[in-house]
Amino acid sequence: MEKVLIIDDDEEILSLLEDVFIDEGFLTYTAKSADKALDLINNSPSIILLDVMMPGKNGFELCKEIREIVSCPIIFITAKVEENDIVKGLALGGDDYITKPFSVREIRARVRAHLRRDKRDKENENKFLIFKNLKIDLNAREVYYFDEIIKLTKREFDIMELLVLNKGQVFSKDRIYEKIWGYDAEGDSSTVAEHVKKLRSKFQYINKNFSFISTVWGVGYKWNNNEEGVKE
Repeated sequence: MEKVLIIDDDEEILSLLEDVFIDEGFLTYTAKSADKALDLINNSPSIILLDVMMPGKNGFELCKEIREIVSCPIIFITAKVEENDIVKGLALGGDDYITKPFSVREIRARVRAHLRRDKRDKENENKFLIFKNLKIDLNAREVYYFDEIIKLTKREFDIMELLVLNKGQVFSKDRIYEKIWGYDAEGDSSTVAEHVKKLRSKFQYINKNFSFISTVWGVGYKWNNNEEGVKE
């Protein structure tokens, strides 16, 4: 059964959307605040409808926080329609925007479309990728060399996943930083080099003859397109 989490401080909208998705056969959770929403995240929603303007922690702040926890589609529902707000919401991990007032027909269609797309993405996702005896389990977020697990931090895995899913494509430090840390993160792209250095050292520890991550001098980093790696 599909599960929807609806977050809005407006009780009328909350009640309306709850009735709509119960009628659609969804298991429906509602929250009038960010704190309540965080309690309900553990129910693993299939999709989240998130109001932007809420007292206390707003929708943008909540989206940034929960995007570290969930991968499901997040649709913002808001009266704000400025381009900068839309760009900000999408950069923080949102997938779509619906402006108030909205039609029930539109919101149902948008939710169904995102769920279909998310299902296709998961069905097409390669669970395992193998490069020269390096096995990457994308779903479990684990990496093995033969049967030995290589312990990576969250950021190290995120960087590796970005590169490996776009093997052969060069990513600058700035682009990696924006994609992994986000546009509004505090810090700068210099931290990317440190994470790549640590990631390489872990790979080199188990296989000194091959380098899975190449530096393209003056440009950035890439995952080697040759599945057997590149000799140092």
